[in-house]
Amino acid sequence: MWDIFCRVIDNFGDVGVCWRLSADLAARGHQVRLWIDDASALAWMAPQGAAGVQVLPWPSAAPATGPGAVLIEAFGCEAPAAFFASKTIAAHADAASGSGKKHPLLINLEYLSAESYVERCHRLPSPITTGPCQGAVRWFFYPGFTPATGGLLREADLAMRQQGFDRAGWRARHGIGAQQWAVALFCYEPPALPAFLPLLQSAGARLLVTPGRAAAAVRACGTPWPALTWLQPCTQAAFDELLWACDLNCVRGEDSLVRALWAGQPLLWHIYPQEDDAHHAKLQAFLDWLQAPPALRQLHYAWNGMEPASALPHMDAAALQEWRECIQAARQRLLAQQDLLTQLLGFVAEKS
Repeated sequence: MWDIFCRVIDNFGDVGVCWRLSADLAARGHQVRLWIDDASALAWMAPQGAAGVQVLPWPSAAPATGPGAVLIEAFGCEAPAAFFASKTIAAHADAASGSGKKHPLLINLEYLSAESYVERCHRLPSPITTGPCQGAVRWFFYPGFTPATGGLLREADLAMRQQGFDRAGWRARHGIGAQQWAVALFCYEPPALPAFLPLLQSAGARLLVTPGRAAAAVRACGTPWPALTWLQPCTQAAFDELLWACDLNCVRGEDSLVRALWAGQPLLWHIYPQEDDAHHAKLQAFLDWLQAPPALRQLHYAWNGMEPASALPHMDAAALQEWRECIQAARQRLLAQQDLLTQLLGFVAEKS
């Protein structure tokens, strides 16, 4: 049994990652309990659920059967101490503990970054010196883009699903012309959006706007747009198809960035903004790893408020093709590495 803990901060990325991880674990034959403080987004993100995954409210006490053999604290959220206050905890093993006490294998699944510290910190231990898990070890597991990190989530059937996708049929059903650009918009409130929309409009692009903050941001611009589609909330599988179908994917946060990389189409990442501008270094590191050409870097800088909107580069078919080649080369580098769950399962086998 795996216990995965998720606190929903905002914007659905945290629950998106945790659900993909849970469902992929279940697909590989594992039983999962997903403990989450707000599961409402799963009603549209994963309405059918997944065999082998239980979605449970944030716990105030230990389950009757005790913790599972592996416990994942996603994005640094700590499992409540009460979860371990059970006489059955002694039935669960943690080989890292030499104290004679038995604990689940505790893993902190961290945020995604291309910064250099990720390789240094990946798989590091942190001994627990107080509380009901005293004597156990919490391990840090970092997703990442290089072979020295934990990799990215990638389901075993992803390539098969993508190869079987009827891209032309999807585009026709959504009113996208054969030669028309299709642009998916999933963002926060980009400073350059008011200048970006007229550029797309002049190119004759169809804009597909996701609900929530992206839709509110477009409406706030007040730009008349004849070729615009307001999308409804959709499942994770349907969101993947949106990214496969479009010619430019504007994504945000962590989960949608990874899915845009697997889509292999040009992407524009709206990184989660932080008050101290720490996200600027994070974006720079990602663009360096991506080996982004100058115009794609310029687009990201303007989109994320690092340069004025007047710095938006010219966009035409040649630019899109250059960006597509960049993303597809990065995708090939990632495909040569083991996916995150395969690495995580190996780590668990090593430490248990």
